[in-house]
Amino acid sequence: MDRLVQQPRHRKKLMSEMDKLSIHVRMFNDKVRVMNQTQSKQLILSAQEARNLHTDLFALLAHIAELSDQPKPELPVTQFGMDGGGFK
Repeated sequence: MDRLVQQPRHRKKLMSEMDKLSIHVRMFNDKVRVMNQTQSKQLILSAQEARNLHTDLFALLAHIAELSDQPKPELPVTQFGMDGGGFK
């Protein structure tokens, strides 16, 4: 992808997240993009590509499950009071 093109912020964040993905997930994403651009009706993966994608997706889901099991830190509570003031 040409990163010189001005893109919305959410698109830039998505691209930086995509850079962190495994090569097999990125290859699958590229195949889907090409399929969409050419308006193809099929996407074919070899058995090895499917195995690699399965392995990476399983690892990603396991990582998400691990993160969701971790206790979330409590945020500090800030209290403040306001009186109504006075009208004169």
